[in-house]
Amino acid sequence: MNDTQSGSARRLNSSVDQRWKELLGRVQVDHSARRMLLLVVGAFAIFTALNPTVFLSAINLQNIALASPEVGLLALAMMLAMLSGGIDLSLVSIANLTAITMSTLYTTIAATDPAQAESMFPVILVIGLAVGVLGGFVNGVLVAWVGITPILATLGTMQIYNGIAVAWTGGKTLYGAPEALTGIGQSTVGGVPTLFIIFIVVALGVGLIVGRTPLGLKVTLQGANPSAARFSGINSTRVLMGTYLLTGLLGGIAGMLFLGRNPTASADYGASYVLLVVVIAVLAGTNPNGGYATVFGVVLATLTLQIVQSGFTAIRLSAFEYAMAQGLILVAVMVIDQISWRRRRPRAKPAAASPSVATGV
Repeated sequence: MNDTQSGSARRLNSSVDQRWKELLGRVQVDHSARRMLLLVVGAFAIFTALNPTVFLSAINLQNIALASPEVGLLALAMMLAMLSGGIDLSLVSIANLTAITMSTLYTTIAATDPAQAESMFPVILVIGLAVGVLGGFVNGVLVAWVGITPILATLGTMQIYNGIAVAWTGGKTLYGAPEALTGIGQSTVGGVPTLFIIFIVVALGVGLIVGRTPLGLKVTLQGANPSAARFSGINSTRVLMGTYLLTGLLGGIAGMLFLGRNPTASADYGASYVLLVVVIAVLAGTNPNGGYATVFGVVLATLTLQIVQSGFTAIRLSAFEYAMAQGLILVAVMVIDQISWRRRRPRAKPAAASPSVATGV
């Protein structure tokens, strides 16, 4: 009996090791980034040919770079949630709640002492980001501790956060933001908007977390195979909690950029972003079932969608047609990726292990 148990344990460990090797090999195949590079160049070339005067204007190119950061940060957060095998539908609501918090704090203080309100910008910023982290914490508790399916948990919190924002603002748009923040939103470095530089820096940070830290590897394995992650000794609760805390933080940073780009805050800002960031994450090659994602692909996919949106405007197509294009892109990419994953998936070899051991992994 002891020999049988020992043999089963060895086979189980071997199976887990094989899962690790397959996962690492899968991550190294970065075909998605190459595909996105081609799409960026292709989209840019098409709209340049269709209307070069408008599309290549300095104002239009700056607008593309200015609109990309807030959407890109939300897409990075969505990518992290998908990487773990989940999703976060509350990201836009978290960002709006962050912007509303910061605007309210600033205008309340500025009503009596404008100078003090400006000097308290760092404190206002920290409080705003704390609201984002708190939103992520609630999502993490529901998903990691309570065990609610991520799509249902974040759908519920999205409604809660939206309700809080509407009750807070009375359904009205709030005006006012620290000059330091709006100055960042309007400034450029070498002609490149500062907000876009912030986006790239944050993306590099997320890339380091995903690719160079134990948390990133654990999140990836959790999404690729929860059973293998469990047998490898990974604490799924902590990993999922850490994931949603990060998505909440990124949502908070996006809310800060909302306010920096335009010193207003409302409960319904960016209502169309939920679908958009899902499209970007999937277009970038993120596996909706978890286990694979590329930060570089998300950056390129963000630029691609912004180029398409700007191009549609340049050739005078409506926002409804752009929304249709988003849906078509989402469906097409998922179909292509499913076919691609199936082709690369290694064929299962006949196992000598007992059925109970094989199905356990």
